Amino acid sequence: MKKTYRGSCHCGAVRFECDLDLAPAGERSAPELPGVWWTSTFRCDCTYCLKTRMWKGFVRAKDFRAIAGDEVLGDYLFGTRAIHHRFCKACGVTTYASASMEQLGGDFYAVNIACFDDATPEELERAPITYEDGAHDAWDRPPARTRHL
Repeated sequence: MKKTYRGSCHCGAVRFECDLDLAPAGERSAPELPGVWWTSTFRCDCTYCLKTRMWKGFVRAKDFRAIAGDEVLGDYLFGTRAIHHRFCKACGVTTYASASMEQLGGDFYAVNIACFDDATPEELERAPITYEDGAHDAWDRPPARTRHL
């Protein structure tokens, strides 16, 4: 079942909350939309995710709320320039990304699970992880090595 998680950057200037189900398969609620994005968290080996250690959880726009810090958010675009990678200009932490893509059902946020302030170690340990080979633009399969992700 979805739960509201609160997240923030390291210095606390950027704060958000989102509704997300981190339960493993067999214990989680049915996704509202089709696709793996709504049934797992993601670790990727693209240059951005690898360097920022981004651990993504996809949430629909209606399930995301920016609480504070819009004035200190930086916006980084690269590659196809379709995804807005948001980071705190004070402490440098990547808190979330946002975009609109038809294959994901429109507007969405990719929150950085590592920024959750109130997720328990047990919840994080049990969260399903899908590995993406972003280094080779092969988002539908894991890279050859994942331990470092």
